[in-house]
Amino acid sequence: QVQLVESGGGLVQAGGSLRLSCAASGRTFSNYIMGWFRQAPEKERELVGRISWSGSSTYYADSVKGRFTISRDNAKNTVYLQMNSLEPEDTAVYYCAAKVGWSAEYDYWGQGTQVTVSS
Repeated sequence: QVQLVESGGGLVQAGGSLRLSCAASGRTFSNYIMGWFRQAPEKERELVGRISWSGSSTYYADSVKGRFTISRDNAKNTVYLQMNSLEPEDTAVYYCAAKVGWSAEYDYWGQGTQVTVSS
């Protein structure tokens, strides 16, 4: 089992920045690909981005590319989502998730943290 706990959400004005953290406990953190997802009210959950086991490879959705950055610190069992130039459309609950392989489903999920961007 892997337990994931997100933090760092809040209210920010458009154009501002936030950094989300996701702390993992349980099994070896570096064995997992980590993803960030978000879900806005009445919308489907969408993948924001993901990072490989070592952090050497990342993927971002087009909607956040160039504004958001995912990083990880395997020594601290933590993955981060740095969000810059935030837009009201980024308002959502943000979740981190973990999976073992690229083609696998995400097995473990955090409880989510709310991000609200005011215009």
